[in-house]
Amino acid sequence: MQHPQTPLRTRPVSAGHLRAFEAVARQLNFRAAAEELALTQSAVSRQIQALEDEVGVPLFLRHTRAVELTGAGAQLLRAVVPALERLDGTVRQIRQSAGRKSVAITTWASFASMWLIPRLEAFQREHPDIDIRIDASDAAVDLETADVDLALRYAVPSSVPAGAVRLFGEQLTPVASPWLLKSGPRLQRPQDLAQFALIEAGDAHRTRFLEWLSWGRWFAERSLPPVEPKRWLYFNYAHQIAQAALTGQGVALARRPLVADSLASGELVEVLPQQRMDSPLAYWLLVGPRSAARPEVRAFCDWLLTQARATREALDEETEALQSSGTPA
Repeated sequence: MQHPQTPLRTRPVSAGHLRAFEAVARQLNFRAAAEELALTQSAVSRQIQALEDEVGVPLFLRHTRAVELTGAGAQLLRAVVPALERLDGTVRQIRQSAGRKSVAITTWASFASMWLIPRLEAFQREHPDIDIRIDASDAAVDLETADVDLALRYAVPSSVPAGAVRLFGEQLTPVASPWLLKSGPRLQRPQDLAQFALIEAGDAHRTRFLEWLSWGRWFAERSLPPVEPKRWLYFNYAHQIAQAALTGQGVALARRPLVADSLASGELVEVLPQQRMDSPLAYWLLVGPRSAARPEVRAFCDWLLTQARATREALDEETEALQSSGTPA
């Protein structure tokens, strides 16, 4: 005997129900979701039940102390998350247009602390009415939906999207503090590095292109056998590598764009300046499509490109090297 089909509902789903659903799906706990939404647990449960009635299928499997998404729940979550992000982002933009001007930037922590933040005071001096927010994260965000206006990324040209603007390229170079060189053995040839502790990126070997940040690659590019140093020091972030070199803990293989200021001030010294290694990686600017037309975002991009030009000049990077797949919109 066939069961009659449940008639399909066509009315719109409540946005409040979707927010409750997203919170429970992320927390996988009704109580934690209720606390986040400032609701009672029973109120959240009723919203989820109402949403399941509207959709027509269960969205969660309820266990004694936990919940998990059903297949339908996972499918709905993939649609709900970007929709809510886009909605929230649009509301924020409307509020911003009626209030203070601001620019939100996403980049990784080392670039923010070593290159961007030291220069920001100059932008603030020129534009005191524009607020700046920096979200430092290694995760690449979707500029279509995220609450940021532009992204500064570190990648090979083939992996950046259309519209990305190349800020500057990169070379790797051995650096050390001047007092380490004065107090330690002489360092005139690559083989002399064996007398020092060597500092490098601890995760360089886990990703294909980040392998360029390793001493092993530096020696291989010179057809030299790798040396066995006094000891190794590994760090996950470029600013940690630079800090270890600044405090005389060893010789670091550093990214020249990120240590250019320390080299100019004499806090760090290139120990083998004729042995720089070109890297396939470069630094890029991406502007969010929803933010490109705002005057404050355009002002920040113009300022950023001026700063990038100064960095290229400081690094003696050829003007012809500025190859981008687009320009800021």
